[in-house]
Amino acid sequence: MSAQSAGLVLYRKRDGKLEVLLVHPGGPFWQKRDDGAWSIPKGELAESEAGIDVARREFEEELGVPAPDGELTTLGDVRQAGGKVVHAWAAPGDVDVTRLASNTFEIEWPPRSRKMQRFPEVDRAAWFDLDAARRKLLPAQRLFLDRLEDQL
Repeated sequence: MSAQSAGLVLYRKRDGKLEVLLVHPGGPFWQKRDDGAWSIPKGELAESEAGIDVARREFEEELGVPAPDGELTTLGDVRQAGGKVVHAWAAPGDVDVTRLASNTFEIEWPPRSRKMQRFPEVDRAAWFDLDAARRKLLPAQRLFLDRLEDQL
């Protein structure tokens, strides 16, 4: 079975435009990448976990604030280029991205240096209108925006 993740697409209306919250992955590999590198807040799904529970948990771990209460709307799933399947749900809400407080991870960096360094899972979060979000998002995840737009 291929790896699976679950995530949440938080959306809001500002000045008559629909905006979505995206996160930029932390760590040295993604540091200089922008367009096509952002993601919805998401995380790995274990075999015994419910996707919607993982989506809520990962939202809080990556942003430092709880996921919105209430019912989430399913946006289905997509298969990313590497084979990972991402399941997503949508919810209205608002988050102050200036107060980002992400979990961290540790890797050997630089490679083969024997030096372990800590990096945030997410180094930035931002609100984007749908046109900008389509440029920023990983290509496969752009389908979530189309589905969100269709539902709203």
